Amino acid sequence: MSNDGVNTSRRTFLIGLTSAIGAAGAVGLAVPFVKSWLPSAKAENAGAPVQVDISKLELGQRVVQEWRGQPVWVVNRTDKMLEGLAQIEGSLRDPGSEQDQQPPYAKNQWRSIKKEYLVLIGTCTHLGCSPLYEQEPTVQLDHGGFFCPCHGSMFDLAGRVYQGVPAPTNLVVPPHSYLSESVIIVGSEEGETQA
Repeated sequence: MSNDGVNTSRRTFLIGLTSAIGAAGAVGLAVPFVKSWLPSAKAENAGAPVQVDISKLELGQRVVQEWRGQPVWVVNRTDKMLEGLAQIEGSLRDPGSEQDQQPPYAKNQWRSIKKEYLVLIGTCTHLGCSPLYEQEPTVQLDHGGFFCPCHGSMFDLAGRVYQGVPAPTNLVVPPHSYLSESVIIVGSEEGETQA
């Protein structure tokens, strides 16, 4: 058989062109497939750290921020609130916060980096309800704190659980740090974790 009249350069060109189009098609099919393995923007945001501006948080006030689908409370405690913490230690189940429910830098009598600012996950450790914030003393809480009306669990203003209530443990202190004097970042320890 003779190759007379066959244009080999045209054949080479067509083979190269077909290969390039096939490779582009394979990449076009692979990109959406590989991209489907990545987490969605909603999933990424759900676990991302959040910043809480505390510059306008007045004494005794609480601000609520969502992080990982849970409420995070930041309370600006007054001197009176802080003094009450030592007075009720005998009524608490875990006054020294011996269970691992806070980062090492928050394992102190205030359960915080800076004693005036309390940062807690605002869900009861009994069944996950959201306790009420009681800034002033009430019938249930002599020095204020957090009261879960669903089943009667009570926590002091450091999030420590009282004895004889359904909640088994203290409220959880999430990882957090200070980016500045007025901004707390919850879910990251990239800022200051020392008072």
